[in-house]
Amino acid sequence: MDSRRFALLAVFMVQLLYGLNYTIAKVVMNDNYVKPFGFVLLRVAGATFLFWLISCITPQQKIEKKDFFKLFIAAIFGVAINMLFFFKGLEFTSPIHASAIMTITPVIILALSAYVLKEKITALKLVGVVLALCGALVLTIYGKSARSGDNVQLGNLLIFLNAVSYSIYIILIKKLTAKYHPLSFIKWLFLFGLILLIPFGYQELNEIQWKSFTPYTTFSVLFVILGATFGTYLLNPLALNKLKASTVGTFIYLQPVIAGLFAIIMGADTIDMVKVIAMLIIFSGVYLVSLNPKKTG
Repeated sequence: MDSRRFALLAVFMVQLLYGLNYTIAKVVMNDNYVKPFGFVLLRVAGATFLFWLISCITPQQKIEKKDFFKLFIAAIFGVAINMLFFFKGLEFTSPIHASAIMTITPVIILALSAYVLKEKITALKLVGVVLALCGALVLTIYGKSARSGDNVQLGNLLIFLNAVSYSIYIILIKKLTAKYHPLSFIKWLFLFGLILLIPFGYQELNEIQWKSFTPYTTFSVLFVILGATFGTYLLNPLALNKLKASTVGTFIYLQPVIAGLFAIIMGADTIDMVKVIAMLIIFSGVYLVSLNPKKTG
């Protein structure tokens, strides 16, 4: 298998792992085996251990002292706020809602790039931003869940704030990714994130009744740690090393498809007209944002 095919397989696996994660993580939380903040702390602790373990057998670049503060700020948005809001939001909303809202991440990154990095934004891209945000609002306000105990509006809002936090993280980390190989700083990113998460998740982690776990629950927790956290953060840099960022970004559109099909198969969600219309609006907006304007002259 050549390097490009491996990279394409890697980025597909990332979206597959994320897509399955919506339902797998939600079922564990809704069945009260692990509460959201405790799950986040468990997830990050496991991944942090694995990243530091792998750093012992792989070549590492030395991080300059001045960049540790940047990594700490990135950890606030990319690990702590991002994951806390995502898991708490996922507890209240449905897998299809959550995965659809996450596809507006490229749109938010574009808007932040224009504001923070002063990157030029075209009229077409501006229309795309507005469309995608309108789709997210439709899904947040009018969407419903198959589970009676869900609070869809609150859950969707938290997922949206998670997408904003992750987008801020991407902007913050942009210069560091050009300076260091991701494997060199991910271990520090997760270590800082772990320290930040301990006050939020410690109590809920202590409340876990490990003896009550079924084999499926154990598998689900291991999947979230090994697959949806360690695996995705490990595979993404490998894909980005061989593919354009825009190519990797387009694969995020697979998430709602994978998440939706798996959720329906598992009986964790249903499809309705509001979801279809909202997702079409979001996809249309993201498509306009992803278009490259033709060069003239």
